[in-house]
Amino acid sequence: MGTAALGGCAGSRPIPTFDLSAPRDVVTTPRSRGTLVVTEPTALAVLNTEKIIVEPAPGQITYLADAQWSDRLPALFQARLLEAFENSSRARSVARPGDRITADFLLLTDIRTFGLQTAGGAEAVVEVSAKIVDDKAGRIVAAKVFSARTAAANSTGPEVARALDQASDQVFGDIVRWAAGY
Repeated sequence: MGTAALGGCAGSRPIPTFDLSAPRDVVTTPRSRGTLVVTEPTALAVLNTEKIIVEPAPGQITYLADAQWSDRLPALFQARLLEAFENSSRARSVARPGDRITADFLLLTDIRTFGLQTAGGAEAVVEVSAKIVDDKAGRIVAAKVFSARTAAANSTGPEVARALDQASDQVFGDIVRWAAGY
């Protein structure tokens, strides 16, 4: 996870900006049977932003005032998921749409939850639905929901970003291991 301060208007304080990391130690059994294209995740508008979400109560959503992601969450998630695949044994058979690659399979993801939940203690929660689609047949061959939770020591930008990075690393690794069979 990295951080960088972005400049803003004269006299205003830049908002600390955070990045996600991709796991480097994902071990898979190389069973892949073709090229997997990883599409940009879908997400509700509340998640389709650079802002970092905090849920103080179920159904209530706010954003951290002192932190932001380095890109819109779906674009950042896709980039780091691709990197996780590339860091695994699946590297030679993964691409993104627009790479001019003929896909055998598509990985479709939907970010359901990606933020800090504070009711009952500060906890980073990541939940993603994933589907593998046979691109030639146009049918879903596998689907699964992945989730991870990581405790956060407090609700400051650096701590929330760290906890979300840790939870997302677990989800990235789980998705890579699961998708290795297709």
